[in-house]
Amino acid sequence: MINVGIIGATGYAGEQLVWILNNHSKVNIEFISSYNYSNERYSEIYNNYYSFFQQICIDTEEALNKLELIDVLFIALPHSKSFEITRKALQLGVKVIDLGADFRLNSEEEYETWYGAQHGYPEVLKDAVYGLTEVKREEIKKSSLIANPGCYPTASILGLAPLLKNSLIDDRSIIIDAKSGVSGAGRAATIGNIFSECNESIKAYSVGKHRHTPEIEQELGKVSGKDIILSFTPHLVPMNRGILATCYSRLKNKITKEDVLELYRNFYRNEYFIKIIDVLPETRWVKGSNLCHIGIEVDSRTDRVIVVSAIDNLIKGAAGQAVQNMNVMFGIEETKGLDFVAMFP
Repeated sequence: MINVGIIGATGYAGEQLVWILNNHSKVNIEFISSYNYSNERYSEIYNNYYSFFQQICIDTEEALNKLELIDVLFIALPHSKSFEITRKALQLGVKVIDLGADFRLNSEEEYETWYGAQHGYPEVLKDAVYGLTEVKREEIKKSSLIANPGCYPTASILGLAPLLKNSLIDDRSIIIDAKSGVSGAGRAATIGNIFSECNESIKAYSVGKHRHTPEIEQELGKVSGKDIILSFTPHLVPMNRGILATCYSRLKNKITKEDVLELYRNFYRNEYFIKIIDVLPETRWVKGSNLCHIGIEVDSRTDRVIVVSAIDNLIKGAAGQAVQNMNVMFGIEETKGLDFVAMFP
């Protein structure tokens, strides 16, 4: 059994971790930690766990004193909150999967520019592996520190990687128009996310300055072997969960939709969780699953390719991908605990 601990267990991503790991046949959840709900029973915070999961949340200090009991620590905290926790875990030989942003960017300076905070543990950035499993599987197998990707970057990078890897597009022409459900903003109550503010409306936000931009550019740059600069615009839509990323780029040469689909199917031919579909994806087809659906159109009139990528932001965009990475790190079947189809409707 893999003994795990979860710090930040009562946010939406943390709750999804508990949901998946509690049903994972190779996992024992040793402890769960919460800043806001310490000493409260988990099933009283989330009543869907009534009679199924009875653990009590502990505080961070107590969690740190239990690190020697676990093999891997999941951290689901806001940015700049993971540095000292990660340091202590790694010093004790505990593997870390961080669902936050603290180890995603390779550059300390980039992190401080985009997140407006000093990086508290820059010496491990060279060892942290960006945990997009389908792209970094071999590195993940050998790593002790995984930077779990953001939800928008997961959908965007998976959607664009085959085109850039095969040099089919003008890498300066990429535009990503992405839309997310409200759970992507987290569980904390803010004015812009309450029902009467976001229902029956859609809005763009952080235009030209969203913090996931350098993450997408960094990882697509590694795929292409070139520096990538792109336009990324996120939108908030009035649904609970899901991300739809519509990615536009100009083709270098004439190519048919059928040829692009064949290229994608070949690129992801061994990937269980990536489905290249014949129609354009919808978020409801991946809701509650670790799947990524990708659909493609080629606009011959404008010489553009349009790639549409759909994921559940809390599963493939967060907790599911984290568990997928854990499975790879510990050499067990990658789909273990994750091979469920989407909820519908």
